[in-house]
This record gives sequence, structure tokens and C-alpha cells, in this order.
Amino acid sequence: MLRRNLGVVLSVLFLIGGLATSFTSVTAQEATPAGEPFKVGFVYVSSVGDLGWTYAHDQGRIALEEAFPNIETGYQENVPENPADAERVIRQFAQDGYDLIFTTSFGYMDPTINVAADFPDTTFIHISGFKTAENVGTGFGKIEEPRFVSGQLAGAMTETNQIGYVAAFPIPEVIRGINAFTLGVREVNPEATVRVVWTNTWFNPQQERAAAEALLDSGADVIAQHQDTPGPQQAAEDRGVYGIGYNADMSPLAPNAVLTSAIWNWGPYYIDIAERVMNGTWESEQYWGGWQDGVVDMAPVADFVPEEIRTAIEEEVARFKSGEENIYTIFTGPIADQTGTVRVPEGQAMTDEELLSMDWFVEGVEGEIPS
Repeated sequence: MLRRNLGVVLSVLFLIGGLATSFTSVTAQEATPAGEPFKVGFVYVSSVGDLGWTYAHDQGRIALEEAFPNIETGYQENVPENPADAERVIRQFAQDGYDLIFTTSFGYMDPTINVAADFPDTTFIHISGFKTAENVGTGFGKIEEPRFVSGQLAGAMTETNQIGYVAAFPIPEVIRGINAFTLGVREVNPEATVRVVWTNTWFNPQQERAAAEALLDSGADVIAQHQDTPGPQQAAEDRGVYGIGYNADMSPLAPNAVLTSAIWNWGPYYIDIAERVMNGTWESEQYWGGWQDGVVDMAPVADFVPEEIRTAIEEEVARFKSGEENIYTIFTGPIADQTGTVRVPEGQAMTDEELLSMDWFVEGVEGEIPS
């Protein structure tokens, strides 16, 4: 397997130093009805300036506006995930006549479903959830693919063989990402381990930075993360070590630390959904797109990474983008858990259901999953 060959290449360098559908390209003229503007609303959990999760979504909103001159967008940032606040904001968008509403955090799932029941002519898309209705769809991406490749890069660059991972909440999405990252790390560097610290936050710069500092104090020399702030990357920069960012390219805020970032590209997805709603072809669906779709990606590898490693990683990225590699090759056995018990037999790939409900850590992860 080519992916295994990359593992051999990077190991040497270290020692010596199914559910998705493709997006279609559209123009405004192809899907621009005459009359009133088509209104699209966005509900955000944090600030558009966070250079994280919300920033990535807002870049998608801007891309949507640029694609369709007749589309008018609006957004509300820093909306808490508690049901009362979230439902109030979502309902206000619907009452204000928005035709399509994107709710962009997991905690908005039930409020989205509740409001949608009262506005059957409005289309709602909930990002990262699993509940649907006739006028509610869900959307997410296989960020585990770039997480795996960024793990390979981290495994090649660590010198202490200790990598820290600042994690948000112990839900399958986060656990799956940690596991994919660790599988990538250990493919190129079987001696390395990934230590996890939980913050139970999506957006708390001080707490997330403090968690990264604790990992650095314990000997980690690369810090990865699943939160929405660059705090962990800035902690790595201040200590003179490396980091793997998330959501958007975090290198501008920690240019001497960030090796790369696993990133989201929501523009193509938002454009595709809006086009189908406007022309009447949209139907409720559960979208889970991968690297080949373009909804997930990896930021450029830092110039300070040795050329041999950077070239090998870029070749791996190209394989994922071509469809030659995907999430199923990442999670193909044999895969053992933390106890050494084989959870995925040799030659067998995990199913969507197993991936979407993952509640165990792979071998090489240090840390526990809270109840």
C-alpha cells in the first residue's frame, strides 16, 4: 500500500533526522432566480475573528456571497449552546424571512429541529449533528483524513517521541480525530505516543493554552488540538517547539511553531446547498464529505520542515485528494486499542456506524475518555 510505503520513507527520515457526493461548479447566472434576494443566515458559536471554527465557517459565508450576487447573508456570532439562547436566535432568523439557515455547532441540534417544525418552508442545515427532518439536513466532513496526514508530519518531527493533544469534549468526533492523528504519528514513528488533556471547551483561549503548557511541561515537543483558538499553538511557539493547528491555517499567529493545520473549506458545500435550495432540487440528507470533495484540507507544510519530509507529506496529500486514500484506509485493521486488544481485524475497515460512534482510543494514546 502506498500509504504504508510513505510510513517507511518517513520512518527512515525520522531515524536519520462513501457518504459524500461531489460538489459542482456553478455560476450566479445558472441559479439566480429573479426577484427578492435569497436570504441565508448563519448561527455561530464564537467570534468570526477567532481564526478557528467560526472563522472557517464565515469564510464559507463570504464565498457564498461572492458566488451568487442575489444572495443576502446575515450572521449572529457568540451564540451559546444552551437551548433557550440558541433557539431564540435561530427562530429570529426564520421570523425575519431567511430562506436557508445554517446552524454551525453541535449544541444547536435540538433547537434547530424545534424551530424547523414551526417553519416548514424554510430550509435548515445543522453542522455536525445527526437529527434530520423534511426541511432539516446535516453536514460534516471527514477531517480525520488531514488529521491522519498531519499526524504523520508530527511523528516525523518530534524528537522526544511525546506529542500532546489538547482535546475539547469526549464525543465521537473528537475521539475519532485523536485516533486518526495517532495512527498517522505511529505509522512513521512507532515509538511516539500522543498524550491527551481534556478541556471541555470549544472556545476558551486561556484554558486551552494552559492545557497545552501542561503537556509541554510533561515533555511534549509537538502540540495538536481540537479547539477553536490558537492558544495551544502560541504556547508551543513560546516554548520553541512545534504545533499542528486546526480549523484554519493558524501559522500567522504562531509562524515558528505551526507545522501545518487540518482545515475546513465550507465554501463549496454552502454554495452547493444554496444552489439546490434555490432551484428546488434540495432534499434532506446527512452529508459527510471527504478530502476529495474539498470540504476538508490541510494547510501548506511549513517551509522550515526538512524538504524530504515536506515532499513526502505533500505526496500523501495528493493521494487523498485523488481518492486513492480515504478514511477507510486510515481505519483498516489490524488496529488495537490502548490495552493491546485488536478492535479491527487485519484487512477489515471500520464501518460508518462504527466511526461515527467511536468511543475508544487506539494504541499509542495516553489518557482516558471521561464518562
